[in-house]
This record gives sequence, structure tokens and C-alpha cells, in this order.
Amino acid sequence: MTRPQPSTATATARQLMITAERLFAEHGLAGVSLRQIASEAGSANSSAVHYHFGAKEGLVEAIVAHRVADLAQRRALLRARLDPDDLRQRLEAHLLPVIELAESPDNHYVSFLDQLNRGGRWRDVLPRQREVTQAQEEFLADMRRLLPEVEEPVRTVRIGQIQAFTLNAAAERERARAAGDEVMPFGLFVTTLLDGFAGYVRAPVSDGARRFLAPPQPPPSALVHF
Repeated sequence: MTRPQPSTATATARQLMITAERLFAEHGLAGVSLRQIASEAGSANSSAVHYHFGAKEGLVEAIVAHRVADLAQRRALLRARLDPDDLRQRLEAHLLPVIELAESPDNHYVSFLDQLNRGGRWRDVLPRQREVTQAQEEFLADMRRLLPEVEEPVRTVRIGQIQAFTLNAAAERERARAAGDEVMPFGLFVTTLLDGFAGYVRAPVSDGARRFLAPPQPPPSALVHF
């Protein structure tokens, strides 16, 4: 059966994706059943998720595909106006769209991604999305060009760390806002985060760190796709 794509999905399929995104964000992928998703989405058919998406993996991929187009468009707009030699601006163009999603009312995508990252499931799902892979490759290429003085594998490890920290920090903020907790003003949150990242990734590599530079390439898990 051909599964619906985001642009052609029925209202039922879209409601299932929105509900599943929230439940996965709150309980993790393993903590939610397809029957529970169908029930909370208001479907009388307990097999609705299977009908529209097949197994749970198909539903997860559909949620990602539903979101990545908007992320890619926002990144392209930010990248189009930046100074190509400005490190902080390049960090902002890649990371800000994810941070912004956490500010959207009734949006649980960042916490959903955080759950994917924690369980290692992003390695199975996100790299298969062309927009995610392309954005990641462009970001890595620019970071390597802008940070020639930082040796590998330290450079790639740092890039992975700022991506993971961005995802975690934005997800924590998303959960706090959903719970009605007080959060830091958005402008302050973003600027301090990006200022810190810019300083961190360009910091000189210490002699202590150089003792651990072999093997020359970091493991694939050093990077986070989103």
C-alpha cells in the first residue's frame, strides 16, 4: 500500500501524526502503542495507524517528513542573507529554526526529536530524509571551512555536541512552556546559546585533548541529524 505523504495525507492521517508526535514526545517511542495513538486521535478504528502508516517506523518517518520541509525553507532563508564568513551567523542559520519550533503553540516536534536522539533512532530515520541529510552536509562543510584551525576529530565532536545541546535545551524549554512554567525570554535564550556555541567551537584545542586525537575520525554517533 502506498502511504500518504504530508501534502496528500487525509485529515485522519494528519491528526494521527499530530497525536503521535505529542505522545512520543511525552513518553518515548517505546512507551506508546499504535492503539493508544488511534484512541487519543479520536479514531474509532484501532487499526487506523497501521492502515495509514504501516508499522510504528512508518509513522515516525511521516512525522519527520511532515516537519522537515518547513525547517529546510527557514534554514534556506536565513542562509541566503548571512555573511558566508561569519561563524555565528552560520550557526544561527542551522540551529535557530529548530529552537523556534519549540516556541510554537501545541508543537511537540523538538521533544519528539529529543526522544529519537536519546534512543538512537535518529540514525534509522532522519538520515533517510533528503532535506535533513542535505542540511547536515552543508552545515558540516561550512563549519570545516570556517574552523580550519580546529583539528579533527575535535572539530566534528564539538559540532555534534552543540547540535545535541541545542536539541536538549530547546526540548526542555518546549516541555517547560507546555507545563506552564516560567522560561527565560526567548531573545536572551537564543543569543546566549549562540554566543556560547561560537566561542566553544573555535576554542583552541588543548594539549590534553591532543592526547586523544587518535584515531583521526570521530565515531558516527558524534553527530546529530535534525
